[in-house]
Amino acid sequence: MDSTLNNQDELLNPLSNPDVDPFEVAREAAAQIAEKTGVAQHDIGLTLGSGWGKAAELMGETTATIDAAEITGFSASAVVGHSGTLRSILLPSGKRALVIGARTHYYEGHGVRRVAHSVRTAAACGATTMVLTNGAGGIKPNWKPGTPVLISDHINLTADSPLEGATFIDLTDLYSSRLRDLARTVDSSLDNGVYVQFRGPHYETPAEVQMAKVLGGHIVGMSTALEAIAARQAGMEVLGLSLITNLAAGISENPLSHKEVLEAGAAAEGRISELLARIVDKL
Repeated sequence: MDSTLNNQDELLNPLSNPDVDPFEVAREAAAQIAEKTGVAQHDIGLTLGSGWGKAAELMGETTATIDAAEITGFSASAVVGHSGTLRSILLPSGKRALVIGARTHYYEGHGVRRVAHSVRTAAACGATTMVLTNGAGGIKPNWKPGTPVLISDHINLTADSPLEGATFIDLTDLYSSRLRDLARTVDSSLDNGVYVQFRGPHYETPAEVQMAKVLGGHIVGMSTALEAIAARQAGMEVLGLSLITNLAAGISENPLSHKEVLEAGAAAEGRISELLARIVDKL
């Protein structure tokens, strides 16, 4: 992102002010979403990462689409492959889903409040379930590009947290075992994995991947863990899914590239989006 635009964005975004309550900003954003969508309450929040975007077309009727930059605390997506919109979807069950295509990544340098804002806004909209998806590198050699994996736990290597002050939140079963069991009723072959969030934006070195493996990790990426913590603080039940877009550095014999991530996501998008839509229908 251009540094001038980045500075202007920081000046315009209330979350850059440490004296502002981030939960109040989330409530303001939720009120704006309710006004623009005509929907008073959303039941499920979904953040669609690389490769998962088509699910929004499959899970129900989109009744409103908003440019995320029009909503307080949000900005245009800085990553190719993310839509930059917020969508209100009426599910076949009658529930409402808020689909977030405007994820702020930690490596963008806006601060952890901005990373957590979308999740906190979903909670302020009434969502009690948060579905977090991503495209990530796989450590298990048998996970070929295009494999969806349920996140069972995470290791946060960002050295940061969305929690502020003396806020102590239990993260036991953060990635709900109940929801993972429910997902397996749709596809019994879904595997579990521990997600390791690095700071990014550079890909991990082979040595760092081996470190993650020794620590108990199976998936490496640059999102999700901080959002999941914020979701737990907000009282939401979390379902996490990773699309393995590539084997991680040192596991794969080939150099890593964002082009590879996008190509793997595009190749798997139809299949995994249908899977996610079927899972959401059961939430």
